[in-house]
Amino acid sequence: MAEVKLDLFRRFGDLATDALASHREEIDALNVFPVPDSDTGTNLYLTIAAARDRLREFTGPDWREGLRAFSRGALLGARGNSGVILAEMIGALLRRLVQATEEERTATVFADALRKAGNAAYAAVGEPQEGTMLSVLSAAADAAVACVESDGSARTRDVMSAAAGAAREALARTPEQLPMLAAAGVIDAGGRGICVLLDAFETALTGRRPSPQAPMPNTPHIPIPTVLGAADGHALEPGGPSYEVMYLLDAEDAAIPDLRKRLQPLGDSLVVVGGEGIWNVHVHVDDVGAAIEAGIDAGRPHRIHVTHFAEQIAGQSHRHATRSGRAVIAFAAGPGLAELFRGAGAIVIEGGPRRRPTTSELLEAVTASGAAEVIVLPNDGPTRQSGEAAARTAEDDLDINVAVIPTRSQVQGLAAMAVHEPGRKFDKDVLEMTATARHARHGAVTISNTRAITMAGPCMPGDALGVLDGDFVKVGQDLETCATYVLARLIGGGGELVTLVSGLEDPKGELAEAVAAWLAANHPAVDVMVYDGGQERYPLLMSVE
Repeated sequence: MAEVKLDLFRRFGDLATDALASHREEIDALNVFPVPDSDTGTNLYLTIAAARDRLREFTGPDWREGLRAFSRGALLGARGNSGVILAEMIGALLRRLVQATEEERTATVFADALRKAGNAAYAAVGEPQEGTMLSVLSAAADAAVACVESDGSARTRDVMSAAAGAAREALARTPEQLPMLAAAGVIDAGGRGICVLLDAFETALTGRRPSPQAPMPNTPHIPIPTVLGAADGHALEPGGPSYEVMYLLDAEDAAIPDLRKRLQPLGDSLVVVGGEGIWNVHVHVDDVGAAIEAGIDAGRPHRIHVTHFAEQIAGQSHRHATRSGRAVIAFAAGPGLAELFRGAGAIVIEGGPRRRPTTSELLEAVTASGAAEVIVLPNDGPTRQSGEAAARTAEDDLDINVAVIPTRSQVQGLAAMAVHEPGRKFDKDVLEMTATARHARHGAVTISNTRAITMAGPCMPGDALGVLDGDFVKVGQDLETCATYVLARLIGGGGELVTLVSGLEDPKGELAEAVAAWLAANHPAVDVMVYDGGQERYPLLMSVE
């Protein structure tokens, strides 16, 4: 099989995230099985967004490692029963692509990958049911395999087109297979999500977009209820488990069969997926403690989430009622930067170049803030996209007013935070913070770790690099020379205040002090502020206002 271009999966990640964002409310409304908690669309959306975010952060040359990053993002970011199953589908599909040989035809590999994805999903679910996302993907895989077996010249786009068409037909049959769907008069929510994802992949391959007005082939008109839950008769199943328990688990692969055996009698909707020491566990139970204790005995559970279904359903119509005030959430790339943002009143998510917050983490921070109005400072490009995805979900689901300031650097975030005033009207506060961030010209210095061609010329490992507004503009032998070059260009456009933030590789602040001294000698009228940020990769960050 020829090399799988990561650009294909980057396109798919963007298209799938956007498509699920558009169809999220529709899919949530269809959510009847296994619990009518109206969150299947949201969970699928957050899961695929986490996979997309992880792939965006991947910068290596090995496409196989890029696919593994996409799979791991889905596993770690999976939400709810549907999200965990989707993560297993993605993982199995991508493992087949990674293992393909050069002699295999790409179309054949993709068909077999869909088949393995469907088989893995069935195997991961404790009690698989027909009429769900499992049977929809299985039908898609059967059609894909039949396509390559009947036509030796079939292309990958033909395979995916056949799979997408079969999935839509299988989705139309789901009410016949699952009585709960027929009683509610809906098609399966998870199956609808699979159709959306397959359409997105076909679009990534071909560029063709399904018309949003076009009905699915052979799908009867089924009214979609606007709200599902106890209020309109779709109450929780009598005698069913009361809680959803989810956690990530660090455990040896050999411990998982015993874990499944312990969890199976506790409730239903059991799904355990993962491998190579990291697992995502999902189960519906009455005894929350027993479910978590089983994880402790198997390994180290973390990121534990427990949802009480009755409270979740009852609270969907008034979750925003108790919210008040305004909060700012900022991504900080170092401990010193985190303290600066906290000192200014922000809720901080700490990370770094390889530890950016996911859409799910940002959404959790927005939700946990308790505020009716939230401002997000992403402070780099990829986090801005994740923040915008989280903002859409928070606004639609929780009726929280969320604004994402387009800060592309830590120093722009500091500048925006400096003018934040909670007492102002929300729109005016957002406008002032946005304008200040945009007027803060920013730069940095770093050390090259590879041989490359930059806008400033070729560089070798160990060379100092000057960065201006995200582009390399100087290649030199020492950081101070590059830093003063960048600052000279920044200050050349005028300015009254320079902010210098020393990084992890300048622990004593000597580089920052040297640059401050240069500024004092050459631009004595300009004020300078020096901070210890502790950020990785960039020994010095700079901004001019």
